Amino acid sequence: MVVLHAGARLLLGLLPVLIFLVALILLDSYKLVRPRRVLVLLAIGGFLAVVSLTINRVLGGALGLDRVEIARYLAPTVEEALKGIPVLLLLVRRRIAFLVDAAIAGFAVGAGFAAAENLQYFVMLGPSSLLLWAVRGFGTALMHGSVTAILSIITKLLADYRGGSRWWTALPGLALAITVHSLFNHFFLSPNASTVLLLVVIPLFFIGVFHLSELRTRDWLGAGFDSDQELLELVHLGTMASSRIGAYLGELKDRFSPTVVADMLCLLRLRLELSIQAKGILLMRGAGFPVATDPEVAAKFEELRYLEHSIGPTGLLAMAPFFHFSDRDLWQFHMLADGRGR
Repeated sequence: MVVLHAGARLLLGLLPVLIFLVALILLDSYKLVRPRRVLVLLAIGGFLAVVSLTINRVLGGALGLDRVEIARYLAPTVEEALKGIPVLLLLVRRRIAFLVDAAIAGFAVGAGFAAAENLQYFVMLGPSSLLLWAVRGFGTALMHGSVTAILSIITKLLADYRGGSRWWTALPGLALAITVHSLFNHFFLSPNASTVLLLVVIPLFFIGVFHLSELRTRDWLGAGFDSDQELLELVHLGTMASSRIGAYLGELKDRFSPTVVADMLCLLRLRLELSIQAKGILLMRGAGFPVATDPEVAAKFEELRYLEHSIGPTGLLAMAPFFHFSDRDLWQFHMLADGRGR
């Protein structure tokens, strides 16, 4: 009976947040986040939970804070700052393109953090009531995942608005995450009431985020697919000379050798083909169709790297007007290069 009770406590502490994470992944119709990345983020979140426990203990002692003050003020600040680091790194490296993958990545870090924290409490608390573990599993753990997702979503929105991720774009989301975490730990409502409120609000929040992201993704795919196809058609038909892009390419002939200009045209064609291929994969995923692996993708990226090396930094800078450099446009190349075109 004792073993069964202990197992029930452990399951209540771990399963709710992990099941919610799986639900978010299944709701992502475009399959933007690889399972391997989710597992890595879970592990990172778990590691950060161990680190934060040490920091909270040391800083709390140094500042002379009692347990209540640590829980209400120090812990939310330290924990949300730590959880925000992997999310910000993904954004800066252009590995997050949409609100959906921002939400999933943030929630995965928070879920890993919550799972590790609950494991620590499971060992420290010993025998305790199932109600306590229901609150920790459905309340505290979901709070950890959700506030990190909020941080990630707000940072992504600001990055889109500002045209790129910088460290300071995470500050508003971090401030909100710390505030929500601190309010939760103040227990203005009873733990049971707070848990019920979270179970109502959190699903509605994520449904709204996923709906908004789906609309924005469709708009980007539609506009980007059409413009890339039109430009690729000009390249294939050899009618670029009559376009503004052709006129600009003509100007480059006076500044670069014929070989480099030819490589520029090849690079433009290849990037357009890869861009169309990536958007096509997302469109097929969104429609529910399976996507077969393209064995030629690796060779295309080898050619891409060769052409970029051949053209050189100055030539690539001159070609900047041809290319899109938004987070989403760069992310689609990472998606293909990482082998997710399947």
